[in-house]
Amino acid sequence: MSSDQFSIRVENLAKRYEIYTQPADRLKQMVLPRLQRFMHRPVRGYFHEFWALRDVSFDVHRGETVGIVGRNGSGKSTLLQIICGTLTPTLGQVSVHGRVAALLELGSGFNPEFTGRENAYLNATVLGLSREEIDARFEDIVAFADIGEFIEQPVKTYSSGMYIRLAFAVAINVTPDILVVDEALSVGDELFQRKCFSRIEAIRENGATILFVSHAANAVVELCDRAILVDAGEMLAQGQPKKIINDYHRLLYSPTGEAARIRKTIRNDEDPRLKDLTDCKGEVNVALLPVNDAHETQETYDPQLKPESTAIFASKGAVITEVKLLTESGRPVNGLVRGRRYRFCFNVDFLKPVFKVRFGCLIKSVTGLPICGTMSHAALRDGLVVERAGESATVEFLFDCMLNPGTYFMNAGVFGVEEEQETLLHRIADAVAFRVLPIEENKSTELVDFNVESKVMLRA
Repeated sequence: MSSDQFSIRVENLAKRYEIYTQPADRLKQMVLPRLQRFMHRPVRGYFHEFWALRDVSFDVHRGETVGIVGRNGSGKSTLLQIICGTLTPTLGQVSVHGRVAALLELGSGFNPEFTGRENAYLNATVLGLSREEIDARFEDIVAFADIGEFIEQPVKTYSSGMYIRLAFAVAINVTPDILVVDEALSVGDELFQRKCFSRIEAIRENGATILFVSHAANAVVELCDRAILVDAGEMLAQGQPKKIINDYHRLLYSPTGEAARIRKTIRNDEDPRLKDLTDCKGEVNVALLPVNDAHETQETYDPQLKPESTAIFASKGAVITEVKLLTESGRPVNGLVRGRRYRFCFNVDFLKPVFKVRFGCLIKSVTGLPICGTMSHAALRDGLVVERAGESATVEFLFDCMLNPGTYFMNAGVFGVEEEQETLLHRIADAVAFRVLPIEENKSTELVDFNVESKVMLRA
C-alpha cells in the first residue's frame, strides 16, 4: 500500500525494557559486560528482559478510526507513545504521515508556575502550531476549556478538572491529520465528556485519522471503524469493533488460569459458540399465529437468525444454558412486534456456593450500543443465596418491546459476591438475535419508542 493510502503503518514493532532487581545491577550492567568481553569471558547480563510489545504490525488508512483495547499492562500506551515519537522501539518501525495531535498524558508538559494562557501557548507550540495559528485559535481554546478567569491564573491553582479541561482544549484545537487518544475521554464530568466526544466526531467527519485507546467498550463500538485487541504485548486480533470488544471482555473477565486458553482461541479465531441458543425442544420451526386478529402483524421465528458474534465468557462458578426468547404464551420467537410483551429466559447451573446472586439481561444494537438492561434484584442485599454446588435456577425476564424496527441482540449474565465484591460468574454476549418487524405508520424516529402523544395547533 502506498503512503498516500495510509496514515500510520506499524511493522514488526517490539519494545524491550531492562528490569533491574536492585540499583547496583544497573551499574554492573554498564561496566562488567565490557570488561568480560575484553577478557574473553562469557558475557553476563545483570537484568531480566520485559517485552512490552512483540511483533505488532498493522496499517491505519487515511480517514479511518481504529480502536485499541486490552487489559491494563497489555502494551497499549507503549504502542501509542512509539507512534507519537515519545518512545523509541527496540525492533521494527513506524511510519506516520501527517500532523499528529496526541491526547496521551494530558497536561504533562504544563509548567505549574505559568498561567493557563502561557501554558496554552507553550503546549500548542510543542504540538506544532505557529504563534499566528495559536493567536487565531486561542479564543476557541478558552471557550472549549470553559474555565473563565482562571485562564490568567497560575496552573498550580487549578483543580484537577480545570487542568484536564485546558489540556484537552489545547490538544483538540490543533486540527490534526492524525488524532491519537489514550483514555483522555474518561476525565471530567459527563457534560464535558460529551463535548469531547462531539469534537472528536467533528474531527473524524472532516477526514482525520483517529487512533483511539479506551476501556469504554461503548465508545470503541460507536466511534471506531475497526478495533485491535492487544494483550501481553501481542496483537491478538483485529476486526469489527463489536466482535473485538466481545473477545476483550472474554479475556478481561477470564478466571485465573484460563487467560492462556482464551488468548489461544482468540488468536486462532476459534470462539466457542452455543450449539443452539434458541433450542426450544423442537418447537422452533412452528409458525406463530397472530396474537390478536388476522389483520394484525404476525410474530415470526426465523431459524437462520442466529448471532455470529456470540461470545461465551469463562465460568467462575456458574454456567448459563438454554437461552430462549419466547412470546408471553411460551412460543419461541425472534420476529417481534413493537408494543407486545415477551419473555427472555435462561437456566443457570451453579458449580459452587455463592452469595447475593443476581441475574441480568441487556439489549444491544447492531453496533453494540447498550440500549436497555435490567437486573433481577435492585440491591445486592436482596440477591439469592446458593448454598451448595449443583443447585440451579430458572430465570425469566418479561419485557414490553418498545423498540423501533431493526435487529437487536440480547446478553444473559449472572453475578455473585466473592471476597466482598460483586463479580461476573458467567455471561453470554449476543446470546440471542431478534428483529422488530416493520411498522406501516411510525412516528418514532430513534431506536426506542417512548410512546409519546403529540399535539399540534395551527395559528392564523
